[in-house]
Order: sequence, then C-alpha cells, then structure tokens
Amino acid sequence: MTAKKLVAGNWKMNGSIEGNDALVRSILAGLGSAAGGDRAEAAVCVPMPYLSQVQALCRGSALALGAQDVSAQAQGAYTGEVSAGMLREFGVRYAIVGHSERRQYHHETDAVVADKAKAALALGVTPIVCVGETLAEREAGRTEEVVKRQLAAVVHTNGHCISEIVLAYEPVWAIGTGKTATPDQAQQVHAVLRAQLQAATGHSDRIRILYGGSMNAVNAASLLAQPDIDGGLIGGASLKATDFLQIIAAAAQARA
Repeated sequence: MTAKKLVAGNWKMNGSIEGNDALVRSILAGLGSAAGGDRAEAAVCVPMPYLSQVQALCRGSALALGAQDVSAQAQGAYTGEVSAGMLREFGVRYAIVGHSERRQYHHETDAVVADKAKAALALGVTPIVCVGETLAEREAGRTEEVVKRQLAAVVHTNGHCISEIVLAYEPVWAIGTGKTATPDQAQQVHAVLRAQLQAATGHSDRIRILYGGSMNAVNAASLLAQPDIDGGLIGGASLKATDFLQIIAAAAQARA
C-alpha cells in the first residue's frame, strides 16, 4: 500500500522574511485540521536564503522543510552550489531535483538530475525527482518516451536506492500556464511511471508519485482521487495558505 499522500509546496523564487512568517504561521494554524490529524503529509520547499527562518518556524510541527535544488557535489570549489550535507544541517527533509525550470534555464541533463538525486540520498535527504514533457513533445506523441527516459537515468544511477525517492510528474505545458492535465491524462502518465518503477524495484507501491502541473484548490480532489496520484507538487497555490490547506485537505480525504 502506498504511503500517505504528500503535498509539497514549491515557492520558486518568491518570498520575503515578513511574508514567509505570515504564510508559514497560517499554514501551521490550519495544518492539523486540514491533514485530518496525520492522514496526509505536507512540506514547503523554500528558497535557500530562507531555510533557517522556515526551519525555526516549522520546528516541532508536522510541516516538513524542503529545498528547491541540491548540488551533485559533496563539497569543494563549486561557487554558488549548496550540498546535501549543508541542507541536512538546516533540517531539510526534501530537495526538488530536475524541475523543468532547472532543465530548461540551467541546462540540467538527465545524467545531472540523476547525480543530484544520488547526492541527496547519500545524506538522507529525499529527492523529489521531476519528470515531464513539453507541449511539442506531447503533441508529437512522445510523452511516454520522454518521461520514461528521464526516469530511467535516475534508476540507472541510483539502483536499489530508487525506492527512497519521491517522483513528480510535471507536464511542462501545464506549469504556471493555468492549464492542467485532466485527471485521466495525469493518471495515464502516472500509471506508466508506476509500471516502470515496479519493473525496477518490484515494490512500486512504496514510491509516491506526485502530480505537479498547476494543481490547485479547485482541481486537487479530482486529481488526487486517481489511483496512481499520491500527492501534489504545488507551485502558485502554495503561496496562499488557504489554497494550500485546501489541497492538503483534499489529499487527506482521498487517503481516508
């Protein structure tokens, strides 16, 4: 049986000291009720400069802390990079790797994404590994080919440790566009990824696969009702406490 659903907020390059304080306090105030006690898990993946602030705010709570990236390197002359060991010192539980914006703007290859996942796992940080196709790739009928290739690189590099990752399917055409895959479209790709993980591990039910394409308070329940959607990687809606809590509540109800 798959673990309880996970709702992870990705703040992207947003936030301020004052705004973060208000947002996190509002999330914490409603988290117990939204999660139905502990029927769903929640995390916020925040910009690196705010890790210390949000760590302090979340201390002792059920809200997990995440980072938006991690270096493939452990230490050394890599200016601007942040290692998994450094993240661990700030109590980081999750790190997003291979987000489509990193792949597009920073030219991260499948191999780099796989190495970042390996570096995170080695230090006990759970990578949220993102895979997804562009609109052109979907229209060309290449969705399965693309996501399977991206996941295969991570499987190849991490071997049996692949069981410890969280996977996120984020159709690039549905990120920040207001568009979203229909529940059936999302489920179809999640099922493909589940089958690939099953072939690699023999126990894919242990690995959560999140949907990351413009999930919001309105569409969350229908997406989370799908059998292979184990939560959400939430962008814009995670910056609004009310919306984020509604998504967590939908995850808890889907689990119940």
